Amino acid sequence: MKFVKMHGLGNDFVLVSQQEVPQEESLQDLAVRICNRHLGVGADGLVIIGPSNRADLKMRIFNSDGSEAEMCGNAIRCLAKYAYEEGIVSESSMVVDTLAGFIAPEIIFKDGEVDSVRVDMGQPGFNPADIPVSLEGETVIARPIKAAGSEFAVTCVSMGNPHCIVFVPDIKKVKFDLWGPAICTHSVFPKQTNVEFVQILDENNILMRVWERGAGETLACGTGACASAVASFLNGKTNRKVTVHLTVGNLDIEWDEETGRVFMTGPAAKVFEGNYFL
Repeated sequence: MKFVKMHGLGNDFVLVSQQEVPQEESLQDLAVRICNRHLGVGADGLVIIGPSNRADLKMRIFNSDGSEAEMCGNAIRCLAKYAYEEGIVSESSMVVDTLAGFIAPEIIFKDGEVDSVRVDMGQPGFNPADIPVSLEGETVIARPIKAAGSEFAVTCVSMGNPHCIVFVPDIKKVKFDLWGPAICTHSVFPKQTNVEFVQILDENNILMRVWERGAGETLACGTGACASAVASFLNGKTNRKVTVHLTVGNLDIEWDEETGRVFMTGPAAKVFEGNYFL
């Protein structure tokens, strides 16, 4: 089975064309095997690229534990760069069919080469039932929950998938391996949640670390960066346009006031390609 390994700011994926996968193959099982960093290719997730009768492409994303995610911001930048450079799509703007709806990436060029990808991530969601989070009220902004023996003020946002943002004064002091999974699997999140710990640097810059549902700690999360930017503005901590500083690079996020849509701009890189023996 032919594959391509790509990453968006260290959040890495194995990309496979749907036609390469035998019909009898379980995509959930394949994700677990191929994402294994010792026995497989190694990745945070498996991306299946297929045709769509409603859009230019269809993307399915499976976490390293085999669970299927609704969307992934870093993965869709990788897919867009790959699809354009391989001639799967001919236009620099495209529409991708995902479980979170239609997402529209646009290739950004510099000196004639693909420099980055700007993605219209759609409008964030705040209705607790849609996120989902089982807390009362029309929104969940700076609401207290208890986990791992501590109390956290959480802000919950949907970017087609669930996010829980926790603001901290010093991200280096976060008990990440304890707090991340404890909040991720908290009983108020019936489908679990991605967890972002955010330190405010100034009104235009934030630091973020993420514990991803189904993958654990990853170096970056595109939807998480979008949710963190939205939550930072909702809590009166930043402007609508911020740079999100991650472990190996930055994402530029803008929550447009007029349309209410979130735009993410960042890099994607091809690492290698090969054959995986089923």
